[in-house]
Amino acid sequence: MDLRKRTWAEISLDNIEHNYRRIRSILPENCKFLGVVKADAYGHGAVEVSRRLESIGADYLAVSCLDEAVELRDAGIGIPILILGHTPREYVRELIERDLTQTVTCEAKAIEYSREAVALGRTLRIHIKVDTGMSRLGFLTAGGHFEKGVENIVSACRQPRLDPEGVYTHFAVSDEPGVEARRYTEEQFALFQRVIAAVESAGIRFRIRHCANSGAVAGYPETALDMVRPGILLYGFGDGGKLGLRPCMRLMTHVSTIKYIDAGLPVSYGGAFVTPRRTRMGVIPIGYADGLLRSLSNNCSFMTEQGPAPQRGRICMDMCMIDLTDLPQVNLESLIEIFGQRQSAETLAAQAGTISYELLCSVSKRVPRVYVEASAQK
Repeated sequence: MDLRKRTWAEISLDNIEHNYRRIRSILPENCKFLGVVKADAYGHGAVEVSRRLESIGADYLAVSCLDEAVELRDAGIGIPILILGHTPREYVRELIERDLTQTVTCEAKAIEYSREAVALGRTLRIHIKVDTGMSRLGFLTAGGHFEKGVENIVSACRQPRLDPEGVYTHFAVSDEPGVEARRYTEEQFALFQRVIAAVESAGIRFRIRHCANSGAVAGYPETALDMVRPGILLYGFGDGGKLGLRPCMRLMTHVSTIKYIDAGLPVSYGGAFVTPRRTRMGVIPIGYADGLLRSLSNNCSFMTEQGPAPQRGRICMDMCMIDLTDLPQVNLESLIEIFGQRQSAETLAAQAGTISYELLCSVSKRVPRVYVEASAQK
């Protein structure tokens, strides 16, 4: 361990590859694979993850915004990249020159993009986003919006200098259990298929239809269509153990200070924890500025080689305290795993009242990412 790294995240690209191949193994023949690498690949490092995905045969990548796409192109990533969010029309030239695919979520944006592309004498590749029940981005098509939604999609696809390569939607509850979640997902899928059929009856042909996010890849194989979009699955979560996925991030720190505190003394800001006995207290250099959620204060443990160490007092910006009274073999510089092999990010996320996505994405930029072989995380 390099102690200059006060706290660090070990990333296994081998586990990324393992998860990719496990997901690939359940897909229909000729189904394309889009790896979601937005938000710095859920905190794992978008450039490094994208390079590995490109090298092992991924067909597409997805990011949230133009800046994320530019980072990948500047790093030499050459496979198609879909921008899921909005890009202002002023950047159409850059979209085209960098060979990026832009999501179109309404007719007005299609018209704006078309005007810019026509002025350049170039063609912009787009994917149409259909809102089938997420109520976020996309052409409204549910209920009384169906006919007008289809009309607007057809109009968008017919705008000059736009190449409508793909069409997609996003499932809202495909990762939720229960009959109602299944019913809602199936209704979304049926509506998506109806929209495609109606648009195609007007003479529009999409080369790529996609709707299977992580929850659908794991639980709704019929939704695979031409391409799937796994996000959290790629990073080792969300399959309920069915696919044998492996977590790819291990958040690590070490004990920087140990002190003995008498019984009855408050610990950290606000005195939210008071020592019930003479306590051997360890200080570890990780806090909410590193992405350790403050909501975990007094509500979790971190893993040592000798077992779990309860976290005590409010988590500070740069450090927090752990109780080492019952762990006499844990000393200065002993390694501490926040989450990873011995404690799942899902466990810690549940204790924080959130989901593993947020925990992974919260690991801040000041935490170095250290890329390791899979064997190093076993």
